[in-house]
Amino acid sequence: MTALQTVFAVPVFRMLAGVIGLMGLINASLYPYQSLIGIEVLGLPEAAFALVLVLASGVAVVTSVLLGILSDQKANRRRLALITALIGALGAGLMVFAPGPVSFVLTNGILLPVASSIFGQAFALNRLASQGYPAQREGIQATVRAAMSVTFLLMLVFWTFAFGQGADVMLTYASGGLASLALLALIWGFWPRDGQTGWADQPSGLRLGAALAQLARPEVALRLVCLGAVTSSGVLYMILAALVFSETTGRDAADTALYVGLVAGWEVPFMLLLPRYLAHVPRPTLIFWGTVLYVSHLVALPFLAGSVWIWAMTLPAGLGGVAMLILPISYYQDLMVGRPGTAASMLALQKLVADVIAALAFSAGLAIGGYALTAALGGGIAILGALGLWLADRGRISPELA
Repeated sequence: MTALQTVFAVPVFRMLAGVIGLMGLINASLYPYQSLIGIEVLGLPEAAFALVLVLASGVAVVTSVLLGILSDQKANRRRLALITALIGALGAGLMVFAPGPVSFVLTNGILLPVASSIFGQAFALNRLASQGYPAQREGIQATVRAAMSVTFLLMLVFWTFAFGQGADVMLTYASGGLASLALLALIWGFWPRDGQTGWADQPSGLRLGAALAQLARPEVALRLVCLGAVTSSGVLYMILAALVFSETTGRDAADTALYVGLVAGWEVPFMLLLPRYLAHVPRPTLIFWGTVLYVSHLVALPFLAGSVWIWAMTLPAGLGGVAMLILPISYYQDLMVGRPGTAASMLALQKLVADVIAALAFSAGLAIGGYALTAALGGGIAILGALGLWLADRGRISPELA
C-alpha cells in the first residue's frame, strides 16, 4: 500500500489526518483576520495588539514544551489532547458569545495558543503509531500534514467568497468554534486510550529539569537555531508579500491572496511526493536544497511582483516550502529518540526562533535599504542556517543524539 492508502485504511492515521485537517480549518478561520478584528473592529491600539502577539508566542512555546515533556513522562496523551482541545473550543466560544477587547486578549493571547499544542501532540502520536510501518513513516507523516494545507486553502477560499457577499468578519470565530467542537468530538471518540494502544509508549520518567536540560544541550540547541533560521524565511515571506504587492503598480490584495493560495496549493502534491526521495537523499541535504529553492522566490518577490513571471515563482516556493514544513518534524523525532512529545514541542521553540530572526531581518533590512534588501538579507540567513545544519550532520548516518 502507498502511504496515502495506509492513512485511509488505518483508523489512528485516519483520525490524525482529521485532527490536523480540522486544525487547518481553525487556523484559516482565526489567524488571517486577527489583526483586522483586534485593531479595526474592537479598537485595540496597535501597541496593545503587538503585546497580545508577544503573549501568544510565549504561551504557545511554554505550553508546547511543558505538555510535550509531561506527555512523555506520563504517557497520558489522550487526556492532554482532550484538555487542550476543550480549551481551544472555549477560546473560540468566548469570542462568539462575549466579543470584546478582554475576550480578544484572553482568546488570542492565552486560550488559542494553549490549544495550538495539539499539533505537536498529534505528530507525537503519529510517530508512536508508525512503529509498525517503518518503511512508510515519512510518507504517513507527510500525508497527515498535507491535510492541513488542503483544509487551510479551502477555508481561505470560502472566506474570500463569503466576505465578497458581505459576511461579517466576526463570523470567523463561529466557524473556528464549530471546527474546534468537531476537533474535541473527534479526539473524544477516536483518540486511542492511554495504556491501551497497539504500540509501545513507555513513560520516560524524566523529571522536568532533566528533560529541559536535554533541550539545552549544545548539539540540540545548535540544530534548533539552524532550523529556526531556515524557517524564518517563511515568516519573512508572509510579512513582505502583502507589502510588496500593495506597493506595486497594478497589484492589490487580490494578487496577494492569489499568490499565497498558489504557493499553498503547490505544497500539497509535493508533500505527497517528498517521502519517496527521503530513502535516497539525507534529510539535511533536502532541507538545504529546499531552502535554496524557497529563498529564490523570496528574493525574486520584490523584483518580479509587477511581472507575469512572479506566478512562476510559486512553483519553487511550494516545492521548497515543503522541506521546511515536513522535514523538521521527523528531524526532531530522530534527534530526541523515545521522547516524541518533547520532539514535537521543539517545533514551537523553532517558531519562536524563526519569528525573532525574521523580525530582526525585517527591521535591519528596512533600516538599511528597502524590501529587496530585506528579502536578500532574510534569504541569506536562511541559507546559512541550512548550511549550518548540513555541516553539523555531515558524515552522520543518523542524526540521533539522544
